[in-house]
Amino acid sequence: MSVESTIAQALSQAFNPVFLEVENESYLHSSGKGGDSHFKVTLVSACFEGQSLVGRHRSVQKEIAPFTQAVHALGMHTYTPEEWLARGAHAPDSPTCAGGR
Repeated sequence: MSVESTIAQALSQAFNPVFLEVENESYLHSSGKGGDSHFKVTLVSACFEGQSLVGRHRSVQKEIAPFTQAVHALGMHTYTPEEWLARGAHAPDSPTCAGGR
């Protein structure tokens, strides 16, 4: 199983998300196509109600830590369902990497 699908499976089980997207963005960086170094996670869950942003990120990191030892970068966008709707159901784009394509 790929790192991307392993992360998605772990987060699905832990957070019962309304929306989940795990994107392997390694191709945008110097690791190139087929790499498993850069990921972007967009996770929308009622589990985040009342949690700070730091608390949300810590809970995500706790769930995926066993699968991400070799990951260089992990962008996390965590929202409650209400926050997600207020954003127009859209996560921010990842910044451009100087080492990418």
